[in-house]
Parts: sequence; structure tokens; C-alpha cells
Amino acid sequence: MTENKEKMVSVYAEANPNPESMKFVMNVQMLPDGQSVDYPNLESAMESPLAQELFNFDYVTRVFIASNFVTVTKSSDLEWVKIIPELRTFLKSYVEAGGPIFNEGFSAAKKETAAPAGETSAEDAEISKKVIDLLENYVRPAVEQDGGNITFKSYNDGVVTVHLQGSCSGCPSATVTLKAGIENLLKRMVPEVKEVVADGVTI
Repeated sequence: MTENKEKMVSVYAEANPNPESMKFVMNVQMLPDGQSVDYPNLESAMESPLAQELFNFDYVTRVFIASNFVTVTKSSDLEWVKIIPELRTFLKSYVEAGGPIFNEGFSAAKKETAAPAGETSAEDAEISKKVIDLLENYVRPAVEQDGGNITFKSYNDGVVTVHLQGSCSGCPSATVTLKAGIENLLKRMVPEVKEVVADGVTI
């Protein structure tokens, strides 16, 4: 999908609240702004040769690709200080050599999480739209800064369910952020919202 001209690629590592994840920022555009893809394992990464290569490192457990960065989640038995140089060197060499980020014809837009189809009232649909707008404009940019992503999954009877990706998945502080930050914001801006939960995250 992404053609990489021969150029000097800079890669720097940026820590985030998840101690097992590291954000590798590059001066290369891999996806349009606001788009991202999350690969929780090798099997899910068949559309991305770059992600597949990263999973060849036996300590890599998750790969998240966004506009100009890759977030790598590692197993807990290794320290970042020992593996950051190896990952930086690999990413720099791979991208400078023009290695494909995604397979031909891939579109991240197809991976976006949409509100599920089903029986929803006009009122619920309007509330869902307000919630999605807030997540997109206020929450998502901040979450992306930390090397992750948040997408809307559903709204039902006052409960908003979201999906956390990248560094946010499995982050020890994700619950605090979810309750103290995101939930408070949505409750304040959309009074119908009573609670925010993350799909697959136990509070």
C-alpha cells in the first residue's frame, strides 16, 4: 500500500503508560491520519508484511500501526533497554529498503470499528453519534499520543462500550483513564451516558 522512496528514515522510541509497550515514531507516513490497525497476534497480521516481520522477534506479542508510528508490545521477561536498539535498527532498515507495510489493496478504513447493526432507536442512534464525535475529536488524539487507539463499539441503556487497541490494551492504567477520564468526559457532555466500559477489560 505505502510506497517508501529512498530516504533517510529516523526512528525514535517513546515510552507510554503501558510498561510493556513502546511507541516507535518515524518520519514516514504509513497510514492516513486518524487511521490505525491493531494486530494482537501473528495470525491477525497476514495483511501486513511489516507486522509479520516484527512478530518474528520472539518477544513481540502485539503490533499496532498508525499514521507515523508503530507500537510494539513485548513479553514481560525482557527489559526495553535491551531490545529498543534492535527494534529501532530493524524498523529503520526495513522502511529505508522500501519494505511493504501492507499488502497490495489493503485499506485501513475497512478495519474501522463501526456501530453494530441492529435494533436501535432514533434516540440511541443520536446518542451514539454524539459519543462517537467526542471520542474522535477529544479522546482519540490523546490516546494516540500514548501509542494506542480507542474505537466506539456500542451504546446500550446508558452504557458505552469501547474497544482499546495498541498500548492501551493490557495497560495497567487503562482502567483509571477509562473511568476517571473518558467516562467523566462523556457523562458531562452526554447526560444519557451512565457508564463507559472497555470490551475485554475487567474493571
